[in-house]
Amino acid sequence: MKKLINTIIVVVFSLSLFNCNGKKQTIENGQTRKPNIIYILADDLGYGDLSVTGQKKFSTPNIDKLAKDGMLFTQHYSGSTVCAPSRSSLMTGMHTGHTFVRGNREVEPEGQYPMASSVVTVAELLKSEGYITGAFGKWGLGYPSSEGDPNNQGFDEFYGYNCQRMGHNYYPYHLWHNQTKEILKGNVGTKTETYAPDIIHEKSMAFLEKNKDTTFFMYYPSIIPHAELAAPEKYMAKFRGKLLPDNEYKGEDDGEEYKNGGYGSQKEPHTAFAAMVSLLDQQVGEIRKKVEELGIADNTIIIFTSDNGPHQEGGADPNYFNSNSDLRGYKRDLYEGGIRVPMITYWPRKIKPNTTSNHISAFWDFLPTVCEIAQLKTPGNIDGISYLPELLGEKQKSHDYLYWEFLEQGGKQAVRFGDWKGIRLDMNNNAKASIELYNLASDIGEEHNVAEENSEIVKKIDSIISKEHTYSKEYSFAYEKDSE
Repeated sequence: MKKLINTIIVVVFSLSLFNCNGKKQTIENGQTRKPNIIYILADDLGYGDLSVTGQKKFSTPNIDKLAKDGMLFTQHYSGSTVCAPSRSSLMTGMHTGHTFVRGNREVEPEGQYPMASSVVTVAELLKSEGYITGAFGKWGLGYPSSEGDPNNQGFDEFYGYNCQRMGHNYYPYHLWHNQTKEILKGNVGTKTETYAPDIIHEKSMAFLEKNKDTTFFMYYPSIIPHAELAAPEKYMAKFRGKLLPDNEYKGEDDGEEYKNGGYGSQKEPHTAFAAMVSLLDQQVGEIRKKVEELGIADNTIIIFTSDNGPHQEGGADPNYFNSNSDLRGYKRDLYEGGIRVPMITYWPRKIKPNTTSNHISAFWDFLPTVCEIAQLKTPGNIDGISYLPELLGEKQKSHDYLYWEFLEQGGKQAVRFGDWKGIRLDMNNNAKASIELYNLASDIGEEHNVAEENSEIVKKIDSIISKEHTYSKEYSFAYEKDSE
């Protein structure tokens, strides 16, 4: 009888490790394992480039399903309007008035000006808590082996492009695996046999497989759909002849800039863009499918977003695709089109499916959100606010305001203050240049400057700008020429 009872106990305990879908829950030493975190970052994907946010020229079914089964944020903002400072904001929890990297300064022969060793990143925080950390895609926050190298900023494994300029090209001569430069023989000379996003994706899948029984953070900064416009034929064929007129773009097909930052030629730019976003959508679907197959979906958070608004280089045509939806501006603008990006968060059994959030949030909120999820002490010198309560349907704290600065093209600053949006242009030449003011509640396209009628709001925004902009010689590199 005792043997029978013990057998029943073992069976019941074993069943308790599986949910109703038959998938193993994460229980270790009597405690639930902390959630895995997957952060997927598209490159230059506009707010309207997903069918869930209005794209009509093509569809993104896997990303749409992520939104249907999770939460879509409609008022989420990138860290900046170009790559490096946006990613610096994401990694550090600070806006561009405070974060270390504020521009895309180049370092020869490859890479960008590095983050300082004193900078604390979200990867370092999670690693200190026992998370295995991996980054797969484009880095841009420090040249190889520098203090800003991903391996020196908290990532156990990195595979992809260290340098943003090299990330302009989809058939590169090499990629980096940690400190090893891997030569892609299929791309020697003018050959285009190895499509970088494919091999990077394979490495990310291997990371998930390898770490299915641990707790991990996977950062997936894809280069899609950043210029140049290029995709394998099987994806091009799906859209060929359907997105006319498809006018040829003539780029770099040989010479010094070829596969060294210059954008390659593309006979079918519209076709290529749709093909690239379709491929990105497929990869997002494969990531979700993989965690489901591994039985870890219920304890894995997947976040999808973009690093800034859509670009206009390399033959890209955001107007044709209505990539900005109803928003004004593009990459390098601090109008909504340059910084408002879609964000989708999926967490089975935690986030109510098919929900939409109007909570105003930004990249610098990711770090404190992760700290709350992983039960870590949040650093005290950050600008972010955790949006975990919003994800869980609980009372959410709001920002008093959001702040951005972009120190190229004469310098630009912006403040989001409730429904008010203030923008100052030419700040490098005139720190007291006039402020444009828009009411986003009634003017999402920022068409009507109402500064003259709202002088008190303008004064409030001016005071915020004065408070949040910090400058020292340490940050002077932010004024360097944009590498993208």
